[in-house]
Amino acid sequence: MLPLVLILPIAACSGPTAWDGRGTSLGAGATRPGATGQDTSPEALYAAGMEELNAERYQRAVQLFDTVEREHPYSAFATNAKLMSAYGEYMRNRYTEALGALDRFIQLHPAHRDIAYAYYLRALCYYEQINDTERDQRTTEQAMAALQDVANRFPNTPYARDARLKMDLARDHLAGREMVVGRFYQNRRLYTAAIGRFRRVVDEYQTTNHVPEALHRLTEIYLALGLTDEARRTASVLGHNYPGSEWYQDSYALLVDGAEPAEQNRPGFIRRAVGWIF
Repeated sequence: MLPLVLILPIAACSGPTAWDGRGTSLGAGATRPGATGQDTSPEALYAAGMEELNAERYQRAVQLFDTVEREHPYSAFATNAKLMSAYGEYMRNRYTEALGALDRFIQLHPAHRDIAYAYYLRALCYYEQINDTERDQRTTEQAMAALQDVANRFPNTPYARDARLKMDLARDHLAGREMVVGRFYQNRRLYTAAIGRFRRVVDEYQTTNHVPEALHRLTEIYLALGLTDEARRTASVLGHNYPGSEWYQDSYALLVDGAEPAEQNRPGFIRRAVGWIF
C-alpha cells in the first residue's frame, strides 16, 4: 500500500518549498545529474535518487540518498535524503530499517517542514505489518499508537484523516483477535476467561463489526452456566442495538422455543454441544 502523499517530480528551483497539503516538499530543489553521470555533488546525487525512486528502483535510490548523507552531511540536501532513504526502505518492505531511520530523523529534526510526513510514514511501517487475527497483535497495537500520534500531533492534515481511517481497521483487528481467543476458551468451556474476552470487545471496541457476535457468544455462555436472566439481558442489548443482525436471530432462537436460527450451518455453541453429545 502506497503512502498517502505523492513524491513530487524533481524540479530545478532555487530552494525547497513548503508542503502544500498535496505532497511532501522533498522532491523540490534538486537539479538533474550531468550527462556523464559523474557529478557527485549533493544536488546531483539527490536528483539521481529521486529518479531511481520514480523508476521504482528502490535499493539504488536508498544507496544514493545514503551517499548524500554520508559524503555531504552538512549540505541542504542531507536532511531530506535521510527521510527519502527511509521512504525507499519502506517501499522495499524493509520496515525495521525504515523505522530506525525515521526515529532518528524525528529525534534530530523535530521542526522539519516534513515532520508530519515522517510521523505518518512511521505509522505506515507498523500498519503494513498488521497480522491476521489468528496471530499476536502486538504490531497492531503499535500501529494504533503510531496512527493516534499522527492524528493528535497533526489533526488538520491529510495525514491525520488517513490515520483515523486506518485506526478503524486496526481496532477491527484487535477486536478480531479477542474474538478468536474468546471462542477458543468457550469451546473448551473455560467460561470465565471467555466472558472476559467477549466483554472487552463489547466495552472497548464498540465501533467494530465484532460486537454483535460477542453479545451472542455471551448469551450462549450465560445459558450454558444456567444464568438465564443474564442471557436474556444480553440478548436484549443485542436486539436493541442490532435488531436485524443474524446473531440476534441466533440468540433469540436460543431463548424462545420454536424460533429458528439465522443459518442452520452456523449453529451457536449450545446447539453444537448437543450435536457433540448425540
